[in-house]
Amino acid sequence: MAMEWTAALYEAFVGTLIDVFPIAAILVFFQLVVLRQSIPHLGRVLLGFVYVIFGLSLFLVGLQEALFPIGELMATQLTDPDFIAPGRDITSLDWTDYYWVYLFAAAIGFSTTIAEPSLIAVANKASVLTGGTINGRGLRIAVAIGVALSIAVGAFRIVTGTPLYLYMIVGYAFVVLQTIYAPRMIIPLAYDSGGVTTSTVTVPLVTALGLGLASTVPGRDAVLDGFGLIALASLFPMLSVMSYAQAGAWMAARRSKRATGNPNSKTAPTQPGSQQ
Repeated sequence: MAMEWTAALYEAFVGTLIDVFPIAAILVFFQLVVLRQSIPHLGRVLLGFVYVIFGLSLFLVGLQEALFPIGELMATQLTDPDFIAPGRDITSLDWTDYYWVYLFAAAIGFSTTIAEPSLIAVANKASVLTGGTINGRGLRIAVAIGVALSIAVGAFRIVTGTPLYLYMIVGYAFVVLQTIYAPRMIIPLAYDSGGVTTSTVTVPLVTALGLGLASTVPGRDAVLDGFGLIALASLFPMLSVMSYAQAGAWMAARRSKRATGNPNSKTAPTQPGSQQ
């Protein structure tokens, strides 16, 4: 077992080193050749790259050896007819019998998104650049709620066997409509939030969940039905982040009205010669 883990860690380390090297080479080339400037804080930069390589290596091994298998295993167990409806024929089950699957999908979508490193980075930058106007934790929670809804809807799609394109057409129609009314400051960030959810933590678990469901639900195909959850995970966060911004703007407007009084009330004009 120790040898297997050592070999997996070595492979992940070499793969990460190969993946990170082009990034480092491009940065060094532009800094030294194009900009003709020395690299500031070279020691800290090199130490940071070492942390990135080792951290990603350990992270990838953990995903492959722990999170990915357990996600697929739980999807298989949750769709087991003996768990869903003991004693019933599997062909008699309908979509309402899979409520534990939807709950698990929502929970795993929320928790993986909260832990997503790319989302944490975007949320922290947004908070800093806006001077705290955009709350980093609130943004992460809004995105996580969107992903939770998307994975639950994606599980429902797999169970029912409905086409993916219907969800995408309706979803992006809502995105376009909401873009018209959402605060302009939040729109680019909302669109980016849909992309950062499809990263190192969310993708392996969500993919495992989809493949596990499609492999165990009767009449589903792993290739045709098992994929597509990631597409929904990129769609719903845009809706949730813009809804979060709209709710925040509405609450701020209400607080402003309460602080200044009723804006529709008119002060009676002062008559000439009256006492002040």
